[in-house]
Amino acid sequence: MDNQVLDVLRRRVSLRTYDSRSVTEEELNTILKAAMQAPTAGNQMLYSIIVIKDQKKKDLLSKSCDNQPFIAKAPVLLLFAADQHKWFEYYKKNGVREFCSNHREEGFLFEAPQESDLLLACEDAIIAAQNAVIAAESLGIGSCYIGDIVENFEFHQKLFRLPQYVFPIALLCMGHYKADHKRVHQQRFAPQFVVFNEEYRELTEEEYREMFAHQETFYRENNPYGAENYAQMFYARKTGAAFSKEMARSVRVALKEWSGKNLQ
Repeated sequence: MDNQVLDVLRRRVSLRTYDSRSVTEEELNTILKAAMQAPTAGNQMLYSIIVIKDQKKKDLLSKSCDNQPFIAKAPVLLLFAADQHKWFEYYKKNGVREFCSNHREEGFLFEAPQESDLLLACEDAIIAAQNAVIAAESLGIGSCYIGDIVENFEFHQKLFRLPQYVFPIALLCMGHYKADHKRVHQQRFAPQFVVFNEEYRELTEEEYREMFAHQETFYRENNPYGAENYAQMFYARKTGAAFSKEMARSVRVALKEWSGKNLQ
């Protein structure tokens, strides 16, 4: 099966080098409108989008997001933040605290956002971000997700003046493809290892070998970690690396705000 939407999805790759052309205001507004048409929990739109063009900010982000210089070279960045701040400010301004106090016997408590609220807002933000990615791709504008934005929470909170109950969950670099850009599509896991019917299925030893067979071709004996196989090498480079530890620390700091404490 084929159509224009499926063609855009198949064509898209993560873009880390950009043409000198800027992203026009018309293109940017089209991308932002597409993002805001994304599905959202209860039509709450539990996210905010910060457009970043200032070169000083891009330079800072290229360092704070695990030292990735290409971030500073993208014509525009879009920061998607999970945001419960606006709804809770709306609640406060419209007497929800007092309402809960007056209806305590019915079980109403005015509680701060908690972990579940953060996850729900993250879902909203990521869905909107992916809408932006696909809309941009349809306009010939490439993108790259920067997951490292969840590191250095305190720094990013200050840099973007993020109020309480706002968490930066995704950063998108965006720019036009160069005319001679060669698209390299990474091989994904086969469907039988990802898509299950009705319930989760544990993979067999043989299936794990088959699942990771392609990845294991990238193992190098002379790797800098002294790893004896691809799993060890990848863990050392990613999962167990210093940036992953910083990411974990940063998220723990941010989670302290999402406590569900009684605000009455």
